[in-house]
Amino acid sequence: MGIRMLNRHTAIATAVVSALLAPIPAVAAHASTAQVPAACRSTRDPDLAARMSRDLRAALSSRQGTVSVAVHDDDTGLTCTLASARQYDSASVAKVVIMEGALRRAEELGRKLTGWELANVRPMITRSDNPAALRLWTDLGHAYLGRILTRAGTKGTALGPKGYWGLTRTTAADQMRLLAVLTNTRSFLKTRAYGLKLLSQVRRDQRWGVPAGMPKGLKAHVKNGWLPRATHGWRVHSVGAFTGRGRTYRIVVLSHDNPTMAYGVRTIERIAQAVHRGLNQKRGLGDGRGLVQGPTPENAISEESDGSAPYEPLPGWDEPERDATS
Repeated sequence: MGIRMLNRHTAIATAVVSALLAPIPAVAAHASTAQVPAACRSTRDPDLAARMSRDLRAALSSRQGTVSVAVHDDDTGLTCTLASARQYDSASVAKVVIMEGALRRAEELGRKLTGWELANVRPMITRSDNPAALRLWTDLGHAYLGRILTRAGTKGTALGPKGYWGLTRTTAADQMRLLAVLTNTRSFLKTRAYGLKLLSQVRRDQRWGVPAGMPKGLKAHVKNGWLPRATHGWRVHSVGAFTGRGRTYRIVVLSHDNPTMAYGVRTIERIAQAVHRGLNQKRGLGDGRGLVQGPTPENAISEESDGSAPYEPLPGWDEPERDATS
């Protein structure tokens, strides 16, 4: 996966993890998040939407940093958005669009994935292998991946320059659209089931984030990104689709300005727990009993980068992240 220790920062980060994971008094969230309150809508269940809005605000009330959220539940028609057009360095979540590109190209050529493609797509997703991602990124090329983004309907995603796939800029809204390519039965991607299968096989130590609070009977299809840089601190992202019991829903949380990876993970998992609880309570599955996955234990959260992009700014590319058109 190309993980590199950040010698200048790891010792300090590790020392403060315990303090950051302790309960935090309710304070105002980061201004860039607080100015955009969580908004949930559902014509089929407006009470659920109102309750979910309150729960998401509560989940973020004691957290600092910059956070974007997108939620969609096919069953109730619920959608939730929080600053979903804000751009972030994608880190390893860029591997989802690379995978979709490889699957779509094979379909267009009327064939299955080649042995070479399989040998790169699988490790890229299941263990977040960076050399495999770079090989596929280079082989597919910017022009083709750009067409995949267009087909998916993305509006705020810009592919990273040259070989810097981890510097792809993306939004929560666009990550929701890319997940829909894998979960929508009317998707342009016929081999979407294989993509979902790979996302369900991500290795255990990389399955933190949006699966937290998921009840039994559902399957998580997840991809995460975790990248510290000189500006905006840690980028900690988690995107996932949840299927089973005749239902499908998707959760996307992107964040930066996190002081440590652990702080970002805990923020994402508070949001995820609120979503899983809200969507499953009526089914008797969201009361905390029989969870497939709870919060990630403190000692299971690493402070090592996913290695997807350089720590220092990239001349000619890096600039302050901005909101895209939603």
